[in-house]
Amino acid sequence: MGKGYRQGRLGEEIRKITSDMIFRELKDPRLKDSMTSVTAVEVTSDASYATIYLSVFKQGADETEMAELKENVLTAMRSAKGYLKKEIGKQIRLKHMPELIFKIDTSFDYGRHMDELITKVIKEQDEQ
Repeated sequence: MGKGYRQGRLGEEIRKITSDMIFRELKDPRLKDSMTSVTAVEVTSDASYATIYLSVFKQGADETEMAELKENVLTAMRSAKGYLKKEIGKQIRLKHMPELIFKIDTSFDYGRHMDELITKVIKEQDEQ
């Protein structure tokens, strides 16, 4: 197998466990205001760090409200880091549990922005 096979499997297991805990076990009210999901987990080659990418969505929210929601979700996840590490450690037996780092996944926003630009270019071409 390739060099990153173990990190990929570990990342996928951490993603599954974290996603399940967000929906079932974490009772933080900052997570209940929006739909939060884990989109990806990247584990370093030495498995000392795991970056967890989160997607946050709330229907009808404007940009300011979304920015505030995203910051609230990051704060909630950082405060639950110890509990998450403990639960992940129970379910995945590791000698060394990676340090969890939480980041907002911006790929959906980037994709939406690119789609808007493409639509704008097509519209401009049709007008000419």
